[in-house]
Amino acid sequence: MSLTALQAALLVFVVGCALGAALLKDTLASVIAFAAYSLGISIIWLVLQAPDVGLTEAAVGAGIMTILFLLALANTVTPDADSLFESVRWRTVAFVGAFVLVMGATVPSLPAIGDPTAPVVGGEVTQYYLANAYEETQVKNAVTAVLAAYRGFDTLGEAVVVFSAGVVALSVLRREVFA
Repeated sequence: MSLTALQAALLVFVVGCALGAALLKDTLASVIAFAAYSLGISIIWLVLQAPDVGLTEAAVGAGIMTILFLLALANTVTPDADSLFESVRWRTVAFVGAFVLVMGATVPSLPAIGDPTAPVVGGEVTQYYLANAYEETQVKNAVTAVLAAYRGFDTLGEAVVVFSAGVVALSVLRREVFA
């Protein structure tokens, strides 16, 4: 599997933002780097043809979490920073580097995006859903049938998490506005 220029640029962007969020000593800069990281991840989900996950990541990760982090920063006092970056623990860097190498070694074995011969596309489960979704659920769209009927509890759980995050964010914002 070869990376396109867009995929390589997104990967570099996300890794850079993750390093910035982890190493920056200024908490505001770290929150901004985290928001950019989350936005980059949501774009990666869109490139990987998973728009529902991408929209959730953008709403919760880049949106609500950034607002909550900024509100937490606004209500706390930050100590003076002597340097721009935190001190680095080399044992932690070695451990994270080894983990990234192990995970990166699995990437060449992944099928290309949209490959019709990928096991997921032509697999038994996919074929079962396509053949039986309408009969078993009376829903014409196979994706909707999977999300609403076969994975109903999972989808309900995801909706509850997103709804709860929105309610908490609105209640915190309301308290900030009317305080």
